[in-house]
Amino acid sequence: MTDPHPSTDVTFADLGLRTTLLDALAELGYEEPTPIQTEAIPVLLQGRDLLGGAATGTGKTAAFALPLLERLPSAGGPIRTVALVLVPTRELAIQVAEAVYRYGRHLGAQVLPVYGGQPIGRQLAALNRGMHVVVATPGRALDHLERGSLPLDDVEVVVLDEADEMLDMGFADEIEAILAATPSDRQTVLFSATLPPRIASIADRHLRDPVRIQIDATPGDGDGDALVEERAYVVHRAHKAAALGRVLDVEAPTAAIVFCRTRTEVDELTETLNARGYRAEALHGGMDQVQRDRVMGRLRAGTVELVVATDVAARGLDIDQLTHVVNYDVPSSPESYVHRIGRVGRAGRDGIALTLAEPRELRMLENIERRTRRRIARAKVPTVADLRARQIDATVAAVQVRLEDDDELERFRSVLDRLAEEHDLDAVALAAVALVHEASGATDDDVEIPEVAERPRRADRGERRDRPTGLRRAPADGGTMASLYVGVGRGAGVRPGDLVGAIAGETRLSGRDIGAIRITERFSLVEVPADAADEVIAALGRTTIRGRKASVRRDRDRS
Repeated sequence: MTDPHPSTDVTFADLGLRTTLLDALAELGYEEPTPIQTEAIPVLLQGRDLLGGAATGTGKTAAFALPLLERLPSAGGPIRTVALVLVPTRELAIQVAEAVYRYGRHLGAQVLPVYGGQPIGRQLAALNRGMHVVVATPGRALDHLERGSLPLDDVEVVVLDEADEMLDMGFADEIEAILAATPSDRQTVLFSATLPPRIASIADRHLRDPVRIQIDATPGDGDGDALVEERAYVVHRAHKAAALGRVLDVEAPTAAIVFCRTRTEVDELTETLNARGYRAEALHGGMDQVQRDRVMGRLRAGTVELVVATDVAARGLDIDQLTHVVNYDVPSSPESYVHRIGRVGRAGRDGIALTLAEPRELRMLENIERRTRRRIARAKVPTVADLRARQIDATVAAVQVRLEDDDELERFRSVLDRLAEEHDLDAVALAAVALVHEASGATDDDVEIPEVAERPRRADRGERRDRPTGLRRAPADGGTMASLYVGVGRGAGVRPGDLVGAIAGETRLSGRDIGAIRITERFSLVEVPADAADEVIAALGRTTIRGRKASVRRDRDRS
């Protein structure tokens, strides 16, 4: 295994990437490689197979995408499929395909996501034109392979991304069939958040003398850790900026650093926060030292409340006034998380560390908890009522402070007397309080931010072993479920994983959205969210389960 703590001074230029890719990374605002990128990219550029333990959010997409883009043929030649990336869900297929395209657009990279739920005719037309990189869910990839529309004879690299998730969803047979159709001398890359024996078994069969990388960090015992209050808010990406503004409105930090992954995100978020009424400044590698010093001087002087920064730009900062550290995204490694939050809670001072986590980043958050051996409390994004209550409290506090200065108040006695001649004193007091409240910068925010139900934590091996065969636990969010009848059962060799894999691979649902499954000899019953039932019925009607077409409908006895 390679060194799990690579130097933090490594740049993308040090990794051996071609200039075109370096230019693309610079345009996207990426300043330095994450630990998984630092370790994996040089290995993959050498053509070695790789078995990597890394969770979502560690930067592993760029870790495999940049080396495979190095293999693209020169522009103008025939387009052939150089790389196949297998992922568990349609959402991840879209995300990975978009990332590969962004990294390789100056190379003319042709990238196609292939997944269920999209008209197959569109995919057939694109594949017929030719694609350099295909990112696919296993079920749809196998479908195209059997149709002869996905030629794999020239594939040089196969990536299995989130392999443990694909196995959990019942895609083991599809993966085996797809790998068997690729050249034996291909480069194989396997990434998995966990590395259980079944992953090792796949690696033993399909990887040749792989380099093993486990992104692991043992946080230090930094002084004052106990003084840092850690909280995480689970929120969809579309609502993250609004959620951050709401949290900051309620927290009212004296001084805070908000960490982002890229320069572009820093600039966009700084603009958003300023529009909300905060005094925010950006800090990233695109600024010279004079500009950085000016920003930090303003923060220390109190003329700036928030600094929105990348890790590389904020390295080495120590600010006495800092009360909050905010992770706008879950950090790429536990080590990075500990380093960030260590900027508060120093020298006996209390501090607060806040993290905004998208649902797909929860496994990364749990990985941080395991490595730090600390629970990060989950908190709900403040509601409109919470915000208004906090603003009223701030107004009361401001008026109380002013009331304590009796001498200064006396000079306004004549104003009060004049107003009292025409108005009731209660009305005058209310008008004065309203002016104070409005002058405090209280925002007129009346939009509720949707709450995200956190998925149950992954059961350990013992819990999974004790679970009854053919039965899956119902979702914990209490949502309305519909029971679907699927016309294949044990007689066709169907297992729970086959049904989960078919649904997750062909619809927008993930395995965690699916409820109880009951399999009989001739049919199966599957619970899915009621609002997605029609989508599931249509999708399963277009695909096969264990190689068989099955009738699918709402179960008359249960729906």
